[in-house]
Amino acid sequence: MIEAIDLRKHYAEIKAVDGVSFDISPGTCFGLLGPNGAGKTTTVEMLEGIKTPTSGSIRYQGAPLGKRFRNEAGIMFQHTALQEFIKVREVLSMFQHFYEHTRPLEELVEICALGEFLERDTRKISGGQKQRLLLAIALINDPQVIFLDEPTTGLDPQSRHNLWEQVRQIKAEHKTLVLTTHYMEEAYELCDEIIIMDHGRIIAQGSPKALLAEHFENAVITLPQESLPAGFNAVGDNLLPTQMERVEILSKDLDRSIANLIEQGVSLSQLEVRSPTLEDLFLELTGHQLRA
Repeated sequence: MIEAIDLRKHYAEIKAVDGVSFDISPGTCFGLLGPNGAGKTTTVEMLEGIKTPTSGSIRYQGAPLGKRFRNEAGIMFQHTALQEFIKVREVLSMFQHFYEHTRPLEELVEICALGEFLERDTRKISGGQKQRLLLAIALINDPQVIFLDEPTTGLDPQSRHNLWEQVRQIKAEHKTLVLTTHYMEEAYELCDEIIIMDHGRIIAQGSPKALLAEHFENAVITLPQESLPAGFNAVGDNLLPTQMERVEILSKDLDRSIANLIEQGVSLSQLEVRSPTLEDLFLELTGHQLRA
């Protein structure tokens, strides 16, 4: 569906994107992940045709980006200012007039669950309702490829999961989705393939499950920081720093790791064991330091 070939975007001496290449298959959800400043937003903006690459090329269904792409692409921006003092129904009607081919309003209302607030002023809808409206706007031209830029940022867990279900419905129609997100759980739940970027380059690519299997062999042990004695030795396991009062141990052999804890007198009363997540992978690949 979309092919990116050696994309580069440079600003003076800053290499925001420094030679990335990938293919996005039809009917899949393709995720771009990375810390702040990694180059993912610039990459997506080039894919959307908003920014022009310094070098490299982008092809949509085998051809350069052009009128066909603009007619067949939908974009849900992270921040969109809606016209005020008009109703939700009027917003949809306005955007319908921007395209020759549009999806029936009734279908959009059902897919995005807009029925309860169609007659409400755009100033009086909640954050979750606004995101559903923005998703409907992105779908209004019945696009073949939909870009979702941080679609659930700022939403409560219930609203986030509701939006996930709507995205799954869209994907079931064999639409192609390009997702940027900071929520690792979101990427795991929705994406068929992801790339992780850092410093303008791709540092990992594949399906979430395949990447986890490639980088992690076993389990993550968590327990209170205070339960570890001074001079604790993880004996071959990785001791991961966290922002909470708990410590995480990346175990390659769960039986051996637990035996080591017992030998060193660590209480197991509050021990938890879980499978590695995309967040563990993200932090392992990009580091734990805060990015500006």
